[in-house]
Amino acid sequence: MSSQTTATAAPTEHRILRRAEVEAKTGFKRAHIYSLMKEGKFPKALRLGVRAVGWDSVEIEQWIADRLKERA
Repeated sequence: MSSQTTATAAPTEHRILRRAEVEAKTGFKRAHIYSLMKEGKFPKALRLGVRAVGWDSVEIEQWIADRLKERA
């Protein structure tokens, strides 16, 4: 019998999330996301181009997990 590693042991994949995906994950609209960023309460966006930004998926997932822990 061979031992296999589970998928949960794999390192988290970093992806760039665009605003629409961040809105869908958090339930927040653009203005609220930018307001929280300004207050230092939300992960900062990464500049991708002149008119494009994105967020690190791991930072967003961690932010969501931290909010859920606060509820407990």
